[in-house]
Amino acid sequence: MLQNQGREMMIVTSGAVAFGKQRLRHEILLSQSVRQALHSGQNQLKDMSMPLLEARACAAAGQSGLMALYEAMFTQYSTCTAQILVTNLDFHDDQKRRNLNSTLQELLRMNIVPIINTNDAVVPPPEPNSDLQGVNVISIKDNDSLAARLAVEMRADLLIALSDVEGLYDSPPGTDDAKLIDIFYPGDQQSITYGTKSRVGIGGMEAKVKAALWALQGGTSVVIANGTLPKVTGHVITDIVEGKKVGTFFSEVKPAGPTVEQQTEGARNAGRTLASLQPHQRSEIICKLADLLMERREEIMAANKMDMDLAVSIGQLSPAMLERLALSPAKLGSLALGLRQIAVAARDSVGRVLRRTRLASGLELEQVSVPIGVLLVIFEARPDCLPQVSALAIASGNALLLKGGKEAAHSNRLLHQLSQEALALHGVGEAVQLVSTREEVEDLCRLDRMVDLIVPRGSSQLVREIQRAARGIPVLGHSEGVCHVYVDAEASPEKVLKIVRDSKCDYPAACNAMETLLIHRDILRTPLFDQIIDMLRTEQVKIHAGPSFASYLTFGPSEAPSLRSEYGALECSLEVVDSLQEAVQHIQKYGSSHTDAIVTENEETAEKFLQQLDSACVFWNASTRFADGYRFGLGAEVGISTARIHARGPVGLEGLLTTKWVLRGGGHTAADFSESGSLTYLHETLPLTPPPAGQRDAN
Repeated sequence: MLQNQGREMMIVTSGAVAFGKQRLRHEILLSQSVRQALHSGQNQLKDMSMPLLEARACAAAGQSGLMALYEAMFTQYSTCTAQILVTNLDFHDDQKRRNLNSTLQELLRMNIVPIINTNDAVVPPPEPNSDLQGVNVISIKDNDSLAARLAVEMRADLLIALSDVEGLYDSPPGTDDAKLIDIFYPGDQQSITYGTKSRVGIGGMEAKVKAALWALQGGTSVVIANGTLPKVTGHVITDIVEGKKVGTFFSEVKPAGPTVEQQTEGARNAGRTLASLQPHQRSEIICKLADLLMERREEIMAANKMDMDLAVSIGQLSPAMLERLALSPAKLGSLALGLRQIAVAARDSVGRVLRRTRLASGLELEQVSVPIGVLLVIFEARPDCLPQVSALAIASGNALLLKGGKEAAHSNRLLHQLSQEALALHGVGEAVQLVSTREEVEDLCRLDRMVDLIVPRGSSQLVREIQRAARGIPVLGHSEGVCHVYVDAEASPEKVLKIVRDSKCDYPAACNAMETLLIHRDILRTPLFDQIIDMLRTEQVKIHAGPSFASYLTFGPSEAPSLRSEYGALECSLEVVDSLQEAVQHIQKYGSSHTDAIVTENEETAEKFLQQLDSACVFWNASTRFADGYRFGLGAEVGISTARIHARGPVGLEGLLTTKWVLRGGGHTAADFSESGSLTYLHETLPLTPPPAGQRDAN
């Protein structure tokens, strides 16, 4: 693929010895089998011993098979290959080195892929301690050193060294504390503990690192990555060339700030301290943040103006995105009010006893609310999201890693500083971290050993990207907000106009905005229908006709591109249904289980709608725009979830907590409750508030 894109590619390969060993073993077994059959008159193989196979002989026998395999693979893509076998002498002799360089350059010019291997049939054994002696000399004793030597010789931009592990770890892979190193700097060698060599090859990871550092010193970038993973959405080689964060990247320049891994580790450690604070202390932090939003609002507005001016000058944001990006004194006031609501709720969150059971005399079990751990929240042009999510994380005792959109960089930076000032009140400033490096979404989703929950806040495309990229990390979010309003035959005209206008026009870019208007057939050609159409036209809403509605039209609205469309603008689909049941079936088929509403004066019809729909939010005679954490009285929301497990709908403080079981006994064992034991289970439900210690059962 890369060759056909016009890139110059070379392959350093191994495998000749293995090919030859397999081939020679087969030949020897066949030969012995024939001889034994001639000698004994039967085909049974008895006491056959395999002679020791010399590596050079295996290489000589296997080289042609190795090249035949490469030829067969590349021929399928109309790509020509050429074999080149080298030894140390080809690099140490100036004339031979120039000849090799010239040959490789000519092959690349002709769009041929050079496939290079050491000439194991004639290569002398490597001299001990002779490799890596400066830029001009490197002993070719394995493919890693050969690849490094060729990369520098040919002035390659990039060397990809494939291994059977993810990359370079700080200790042997598979050990409990081993951590993958995303970026390795030349001064970090002392921090690495190498394990045993791989079961394949002769170099091992230490040889790879030495060769990589040698190539880096010679001006070639290096990545060590796993070449054995199955192809899912891409390939490790193309992913690396595209700049994705794969394996271990070798860099000469160490950044001034912490890496995202260090930020996450710092957040986790500070988050544990945050979770151990008293509830009133977490509330004090949130109230302090609310105060700072008011005290520093002029600073905040100035930073936001810088973001707005830059966005307008670039001209790449839609009007809806610009509206999300903009802050105002009124919005900051609402934010502060919401934070104070969260501060009140924080006093009864972490450590709350949800269930108490006496299993037996003196053996009591409690289910207690606890933080989830480390949250990764990725959001787009919504700077107001940062203090909201920070407050929810603080209230729930969770560590927080934030990745905001670059379009709100100035606003986010200042709001994060305010969050850290508030957290410093009780010495947990690192519990909320803002990722300001250029990590992509996929890179952050690789932190599966450090992050416990990912919450995306943004477009459906962003959510889908995160759900696809997440590696074993749960994702709490919704892919789309295809919300419906169903106008029943017995609806109040006044309520219909108010609710439809608010659901669609109040904030069209919101995920809880109406995208499809369903109308009972009896309303067609009535004054109410005309009023609905006139109101939408006055509000400049573009209408797209569904198939049933289109069948009534000779001209008018264009047909809806899809009944699953999320427009996010002043557009909506309009469809006609015959009954409540048809409306429910339509929503179940085309909706996204986000928020759906019915407008009707018939209580029985409304209750059927509320019961039969399984969306996260279902409303009767109310706008879909109420699907919001602040409007629900949650103070704020970390996001809206359409998942079928854990939290659904607007996710506030409760959605960021999980539970643990605490058992207090007096030397009890499970054997005490066996057939021969002396105890039996009581399973007695106890009051949630335990009595004072002195009044507890003495047993």
